[in-house]
Amino acid sequence: MTTTAKRTFTVPAKTEVSENNQGIFDNLQKALGFVPNLYAYFAKSDTALGDYLALQNRKSSLKAKEREVINLVTSQINGCRYCQSAHTVLGKMHGFTDEQIVEIRKGSAGFDSKLDALAKFTASAVINRGRATEESKEAFFAAGYNEANMIDAIIVVGDKIISNYLHNLTDFEIDFPLAESI
Repeated sequence: MTTTAKRTFTVPAKTEVSENNQGIFDNLQKALGFVPNLYAYFAKSDTALGDYLALQNRKSSLKAKEREVINLVTSQINGCRYCQSAHTVLGKMHGFTDEQIVEIRKGSAGFDSKLDALAKFTASAVINRGRATEESKEAFFAAGYNEANMIDAIIVVGDKIISNYLHNLTDFEIDFPLAESI
């Protein structure tokens, strides 16, 4: 029996990406203070980084804190350590405590009934590949969300699935403080 060696995926340096992506790297450096490895990896494609950032930065009917709930739940379900770690940092920046972040990652938010409905809806939608339970949908709408919010929530789920799958496939270095394992 032959053993196949594990392929190693590397994050490109700025000089190894297209001129267009180098410009995006400069903008990320100015905005964030560094170029996260996830974004740098997208730059191996001439168009993927710009496309992904456009999706990620689109206007939404959801508040940033609500989008973080979706990001944390989706990343936990998909087992993406990179995104769990990045969104733990971002969740704290949006006012969540460490304890709240762990609870959200587990698919609930008992500290806030509206966010709890969002977390449970997100978990149900991700686990069931879009076929969220009727109970989770009704709780989502009863919490005050509407169909535009549902559409925007699923767009955030899709955004996160893209990055979760990319990191799960490549396992490049995580350049954020490692999120707690739960």
